[in-house]
Amino acid sequence: MRQVCIVSGGMTKFAKANLNTQESMCKDALDYALHDLDGRLELKQIDSSICSYFSDHFESQLLFDSLTQDYLALCPKPSMRIEGGGATGGLGIRAGYMNVASGLSDLCLVYGFEKMSEVNTAKGNEFIALASDTDFDYPVGGYYSGYYATMAMRHMHEFGTTLEQFAEIAVKNYENAFHNRWAQKHERWTAEGVLKAKLISTPLTLPMVCVMSDGAACLVLCTEEWAKKLRPDRKYAVLTGLGCGTDTMRLGDRPHGDVIPLPGENPTKYAHLKGRWPGLHSFRGAREAARQAYLMAGITDPLRQLDFAEVHDAYASSELQTYEDLGLCMYGDGGKWVEQKGPYIGGQVPVNPSGGLIACGHPVGATGIMQGVFALWQLQNTTADHCSDTNLGSDGSKIQVEGARRGLIHSHAGTGTYITVNILETPDGGAK
Repeated sequence: MRQVCIVSGGMTKFAKANLNTQESMCKDALDYALHDLDGRLELKQIDSSICSYFSDHFESQLLFDSLTQDYLALCPKPSMRIEGGGATGGLGIRAGYMNVASGLSDLCLVYGFEKMSEVNTAKGNEFIALASDTDFDYPVGGYYSGYYATMAMRHMHEFGTTLEQFAEIAVKNYENAFHNRWAQKHERWTAEGVLKAKLISTPLTLPMVCVMSDGAACLVLCTEEWAKKLRPDRKYAVLTGLGCGTDTMRLGDRPHGDVIPLPGENPTKYAHLKGRWPGLHSFRGAREAARQAYLMAGITDPLRQLDFAEVHDAYASSELQTYEDLGLCMYGDGGKWVEQKGPYIGGQVPVNPSGGLIACGHPVGATGIMQGVFALWQLQNTTADHCSDTNLGSDGSKIQVEGARRGLIHSHAGTGTYITVNILETPDGGAK
């Protein structure tokens, strides 16, 4: 397969409500990406597109990708819609990679959107809940906040994780998002404030939970030959590792067995978890996705070989669970790693320097692509240029990971039913 590069990205500000249409939001994101290439790429040079969006329900419109394809003036070139719940954006990047690596196209636009403000919050939660098992869980009141609260409680029971540790993750992400002008929320919280906030589902409070959003994001994927033309300064990223994992739709069907070892790991280190994993406290799909991506990218020590990660923190608790799935710490030690400041900027592997879903927002089809945009900016060392806004008090340099050369983006659907992990590196190989 051919090497696949990412040369540019763009997005709209994620917002509770955007008065523009989906098509217009997508064009704004694309215009930003093209502008960032200083005129070196013309729209007509794009060979194909991947359109990612989660739900047909919000606008009562099927085949919305055809509308956006037309609006972006990409007809009659090939396009394909990707949908996979919260992992939609990550799966879109995976599809774009396949398009370029296989030789089907040299330049592929991967874009995604969601406009969730078309319905009220209760109806939006109902639509999202349709991504759970509608035969068993949904009819008895199954909603995602309840599912994730259950998993958080189980993690606390199994490993002694505390409410304060979950709260500190939310505090971290809001502080990062304060310096990201694209984020939906520009707020500052204390752990005490997070714990005293409105309870959503025990133990999760409002600041620990992502919100519904409107927004769009895009990435331009291409061959190495095109990347060198479009970025003569070599400020592009290379996709070096991809992984995708799955799990049962119903939480009650999750098995108990042996931990999947990551590349370079001795399986005996997890002997104490035999018969307890993954249960409800861990995401088997994330572990498998990480295994594949690390193997492909040659990563055997993620804590030392990754410079940052953008993970799907729909809930503060799920971010903590994901630390463990990605091998950034041992299972059960996620809370301790937070206390050690491991996932903070300046820590061992900064997690969600963008602010993550909790503070940035979660327009589902755009979210995973947004992570790719921020990862590219990190690798380009350009967060100060893209994320600063003096009117908001945002200083993008404060969320720049110094010397970033390799990063991870993680997209997550359902209760871990679809999960993708993609590794991006600088052209020099990403070694620290």
